[in-house]
Amino acid sequence: MKTLDNISPYAHWLLRLALASVFLYHGLGKFPMLTQLSEMMGMPVVIVLLVALAETIGAVLVILGGFLKDWMTRIGALLLVPVMLGAIFMVHWGQWSFMASETHPTGGIEFQVTLLCIQLYLLIKGNIVKAGKLVS
Repeated sequence: MKTLDNISPYAHWLLRLALASVFLYHGLGKFPMLTQLSEMMGMPVVIVLLVALAETIGAVLVILGGFLKDWMTRIGALLLVPVMLGAIFMVHWGQWSFMASETHPTGGIEFQVTLLCIQLYLLIKGNIVKAGKLVS
């Protein structure tokens, strides 16, 4: 238990890395195909560009926030929340399971809700407190 207590202040990195890896992958992957995604989703190119920027910048800020400033963590998470809400309500709503189905070929909201909960945790919690001092 002592070992777990010693490493517990660093456990936030598991959430940060999981969240950032997903959004960096999806954000950076959108840039080469903005027009195709725009047509496929029936959205203006500028909206798809804003989503890609929010995903990429949000992910980078969540990682940098762990090393640098609390506001970076919170702004990064805040940038990702509307993206995730959009994905939940526009694409995945109506099916809980992440498994693809006839009605939901991209799967349901299970994974997206998990990501949203991580975003909200980081938005609310910010950086960790260690020995009474904020790790900024």
